[in-house]
Amino acid sequence: MRVGYPCVNRTVGCSAGRTFRLASYSHERMERAVGENLSCLARILEYNLAEGLLFFRISSDTVPFASHPVCDFEWVDRFAGDFSALGSFIRSHGMRVSMHPDQFVLINSPDRDVVRRSIAELDYHCRLLDAMGLGPDAKVQIHVGGLYRDRDTAMRRFVSEYRSLPGAVTGRMVIENDDRLFCLADCLDLHEKTGVPVLFDCFHHLCLNRGEPMDEAFDSAMKTWKRTDGPPMADYSEQESGKRTGSHAGSMDETRFREFIGQCPEADFDLMLEIKDKEASAIRALRILKETGRII
Repeated sequence: MRVGYPCVNRTVGCSAGRTFRLASYSHERMERAVGENLSCLARILEYNLAEGLLFFRISSDTVPFASHPVCDFEWVDRFAGDFSALGSFIRSHGMRVSMHPDQFVLINSPDRDVVRRSIAELDYHCRLLDAMGLGPDAKVQIHVGGLYRDRDTAMRRFVSEYRSLPGAVTGRMVIENDDRLFCLADCLDLHEKTGVPVLFDCFHHLCLNRGEPMDEAFDSAMKTWKRTDGPPMADYSEQESGKRTGSHAGSMDETRFREFIGQCPEADFDLMLEIKDKEASAIRALRILKETGRII
């Protein structure tokens, strides 16, 4: 079981997702931004290894505007050595990485231009992971998309678009249950029709469900993963007090986390903590998992 956090480290003193205004686009700006982002990513991964945090979500802004038509910068070739070194570091230390495009990625949109841009964004994420030489266990997670006033039609569009995606994308893509529109049962239905693995978001399940107990829901999602996908992935967060339902907590409540671990299947999976203080809560979670014997 590997534990991690998404995108931002608040300790190392750099950002691996620096970007700039589209109006300022140039090859020079791109080269500088990508170089700085990859250098910072290397520092974050080294920090994570030292702390025992072997799971990390790479920022979608690692290569700014990579899926935009304006981008004609050959970033894969220019930084081939950097990507190769990062991938080698990840593999040699038994680490795992993932990516999560923004919610504007909507492959079930009725707007063909939105679908086109979404596919371009997915392709970028997969190209980045490919450039690192990482296997299919390095996943790109997305939400199912929008309801567009008709759940059944929206889900049928998802199935249709998924089946037309290139294998380089479907080999990495996973879907997660969300907190407002598509619950775990919806995702399991899509898995049955497409084979796409379901990443179980524990917090979202508390916000939106059809009465499934946490342990049964978790087990159902884990069964959607094939051996070639690597261990199942799960997201964990908690409700921020006084905020709208679904708002992520600023810091992990250790009592709640211990209760959650008690509900988890005794099986191998990797856990991403979507808590706002990032590595601070991830380190505390790792300590609890070791204390309870879930990690040796």
